[in-house]
Amino acid sequence: MFSLQNMKMVSVPTKAFGNFFEGDCYIVLNVGTKQSILMLLISIDVHYWIGNSSSQDEQGAAAIYVTQLDEYLGGSPVQYREVQGYESPQFRSYFKSGIIYKTGGVSSGFTHVDTNSYNILRLMHVKGKKHVTAKEVEVSWNSFNNGDIFLLDTGKLIVQWNGPQSNRTEKLKAVLLAQDIRDRERGGRAQIGVVEGSNERESPELMKIMTTVLGEKPNKLKDAIPDEKHDQMQTNSVRLYHVFENGGNLVVQEVATQPLTQDLLLSSDCFIVDHKGSSVMVWKGKRASKVERQEAMNRALGYIKAKNYPPSTGVEVMSEGGESAMFKHLFKSWTEKGQTKGLGSTHTVGKIAKVDQVKFDVMELHAHPELAAQQRMVDDASGDVTVWRIENLELVEVDPKTLGQFYGGDCYLVLYTYLRSNQKQYILYMWQGRHATQDEIAACAYQAVTVDSKYNGAPVQVRVVMGKEPRHFLAIFKGKFIIFEGGTGRAGAANPESSTRLFQVRGTNEMNTKATEVPARASSLNSNDVFLLKTDRVCYLWYGKGCSGDERVMAKTTSDVLFRQDKQVVMEGQEPANFWVALGGKSSYASDKRLQKEELIHSPRLFECSNQTGRFRMTEVYDFAQSDLDEDDVMLLDTWEELFLWIGKHANKSETTDAWKSAQEYLRSHPAGRDPDTPIISIKQGNEPPTFTGWFDAWDPLKWKVSLIADLSNSPNRACGKYLDPKLLVNKEASELPEGVDPSQREEYLSDVDFESLLGTNRADFQRLPKWRQNDLKKKAGLF
Repeated sequence: MFSLQNMKMVSVPTKAFGNFFEGDCYIVLNVGTKQSILMLLISIDVHYWIGNSSSQDEQGAAAIYVTQLDEYLGGSPVQYREVQGYESPQFRSYFKSGIIYKTGGVSSGFTHVDTNSYNILRLMHVKGKKHVTAKEVEVSWNSFNNGDIFLLDTGKLIVQWNGPQSNRTEKLKAVLLAQDIRDRERGGRAQIGVVEGSNERESPELMKIMTTVLGEKPNKLKDAIPDEKHDQMQTNSVRLYHVFENGGNLVVQEVATQPLTQDLLLSSDCFIVDHKGSSVMVWKGKRASKVERQEAMNRALGYIKAKNYPPSTGVEVMSEGGESAMFKHLFKSWTEKGQTKGLGSTHTVGKIAKVDQVKFDVMELHAHPELAAQQRMVDDASGDVTVWRIENLELVEVDPKTLGQFYGGDCYLVLYTYLRSNQKQYILYMWQGRHATQDEIAACAYQAVTVDSKYNGAPVQVRVVMGKEPRHFLAIFKGKFIIFEGGTGRAGAANPESSTRLFQVRGTNEMNTKATEVPARASSLNSNDVFLLKTDRVCYLWYGKGCSGDERVMAKTTSDVLFRQDKQVVMEGQEPANFWVALGGKSSYASDKRLQKEELIHSPRLFECSNQTGRFRMTEVYDFAQSDLDEDDVMLLDTWEELFLWIGKHANKSETTDAWKSAQEYLRSHPAGRDPDTPIISIKQGNEPPTFTGWFDAWDPLKWKVSLIADLSNSPNRACGKYLDPKLLVNKEASELPEGVDPSQREEYLSDVDFESLLGTNRADFQRLPKWRQNDLKKKAGLF
C-alpha cells in the first residue's frame, strides 16, 4: 500500500493499512495466490484510491503511477479506480476489520496523525454490515443518530456507543474495528468499553466520560440514517463499445449488447464494456498500440463523463489474458487458449495461471474436497437411492425394477443417502418433467419440505429440470438413466404409444450416461452420438461416425434396459432402407465433425443476497472464505454450472422463503444470458456437502458444531440448568435478544415459575394448545 506525498509514492506502514486520509490518493497492490488440486492461480490487482479532498494533480499522478506499474508487471494486473465512499466490494475485502477515513492529508495542509500517540480525541461514525467504514466526524452529540454506531477514541480509551436501532452484526463489526485500532495503533494497550444506547444506565462510568468529552446528551438524537446502497445491483443492461481516436476526437462505437460473446473482442483493439449501474470495464487487446494501452484509463474516465455517469462509477482496466472474474461473467461463454475438455485435463490461462494434470479418482473426493467441488461429485454414487413419483399430489414409491426410468409427464423426488465420516448425509433431488402440471410441480416442492422435515432439515435440496441433470444425479443410476419424452410412469396409466421411438444416448461410463427420447425423425440424428431406434419388429443401434468405443458400450447397456428384442447394429452411412422408412424418410441431420466442447473458465463467486428492495440485489464477497458465510443471511455461491443457496441458521424467514425465487431471478437477469434451468442447490448451515465446501480453502467441518456448543453454553436453556430474566425476553425486538435466543421460542428460556406467571398456564398444558392459541398467549405476554 502506497500513499502519494509531494507527487511521489511512499510506502505505508503495515500498521496503518486501512487508514485513508481524505486529502490524499493511495495505490494498493494485491497479489493473490490460490492453490487447488487442479490449478495454481496468481492474480495481480492494482487499485488507486481517490480521497474526497485530494487535488486533481494528485489524482493525475496516481493514474500515471498505476499505468507505469502495469507496464512494469507486463500488463497482467487488473487496474481499478476507487472513489472514497464508493469503494468496490473487492477493495473493501482487503481490510477485514474495516476502512477508516481520516481528516487531513498533505495536500490539504493538515498534519498526519502519529499512530503511536495517545494524545488523540476523535469521533468515528461507523457504518456497514458486511464491509465496515468509519468516518471522522465532529466530536459532538450532534453527530450521533439512533441507527448507527459511534467510536469515541480518547487515546487510552475507546468507547463504542451502539445506537438503539443498530443490529447484532453491526455491533460485532464495530467491536472488531475498535479492537483493530487498539492493537495496531496503540500496541494493544488501550481499553475498549461498550455502551448500549438503549440502556445507557448500565454503563454509568463510560457515560460519565462521554458527557465530559461531548457535553450533556440532548433529550433526543437524530433518527436513523438509511445505509447508503453501494452494493452491486445486477443488471442485464450490458453493452460493448469500440473506443478509438479519429482525427483527434474520441469515437465511441457500439458493437453489441448482451449476451456478449468472446469472439467480439479483437486483439488488435481496445474495448469498453459498460455494465450500467455497476462499472465500466476497459479491455486491452495484446496487439493494441502502446498509446492505446496507456490511455485506457483516461478513455474510461472520458467515457463516464460523456455518458453523464456519476464520478464515483467504478472503473476496471485489464489486458487480454488477464481478465477479471466479473468481466468473464458478463460473457455468454469464455474459454482460454490451449484449453481442453475432460476430467483431469490440462490447460493454460494467460500468463498468470498454471494448471497441472490430475487424474479424476472418486476415491480422492473426500480427501480433496476441492476436487469434489470442481467435478460436482460428493462421492462415487454408490449410496442408497429411494425414488418417489408424485401421484394425486402425494408420494408413491417407484418400483425398484424401473429405477432410473423417468417420464416427462411426471415429477419425482430422489433421496440419495451416503456416509461421510460414518455419518449419514442426504441429497434430495426434485426432478420436474417438461410436461408435468403446475399442480404436480408445486406438490413436488411441498413433499420435498415434508421429506426434509423427516430428516430434521439435513438433506441438501437440488431442483432438477428435465434434460438439465447434474453429474452426480446421472451417476447414481449407473448408466441406466432414461427419459421418456411424454406420458407417465404411473401404474395403469394409458400412455400414448408409438410404433417407432428414437432415443439419443450420451455418455462414456456409468457415471455420466443418459438416454433421452427425441422425435422419431431423421433430423434428430447427430453424427457424434449413438441412437436407439425401436420399431415393431426390430431395434436398431445406430453408431454415428463421431462416437467413441466407450459410448457404444454404454449405449448397448442402455438398450438392454429399454428393449428385450434383438439389436441390429447400423453404422452411419450403411443404413438399410427400413431404417429410413421407420424415421419417415431420409433427410439432413447434424453431421459436422465433432467439436470437443471446452470447459468454461469461470471462477466461483459468492454473494450476500437480498430482495427486500423489490429488486434482486447482491453484494459480492471477494477472496471468500468459510468465515464470510454469515449466519444471519442467505448466501449465493455461483460456480457457473450450479448455483448453491446457503441458508444461515439465523437468516430471516422472508429471505429463506424467497431464496429459490431470488436464485431464479439471478439467473434470469444475468447479463450473460444464463440458462434458467441451471441446477439450484439449497443447503442449510451445518449440512454442507463436499461439492460446496470444496470451493472454500481450509473448510473447517467443526466450525458450526463449535458455534452451536457456544450458543448452548451461553444460552440459559434447560440443558445448562439456567434460565433468562424475563426482562431480557419480554417486548424486545429480535436484534435486542441475548445471543443464541430463538425469537420464535422465547418461552423456552423461562423458568417454570416465570413461564406460568407470564403465560397463565404450565408448560404441559401449553404444549397441548393449538398453535394459534399458543401464539395468542405469547403475544399477550410480549413474547411474540
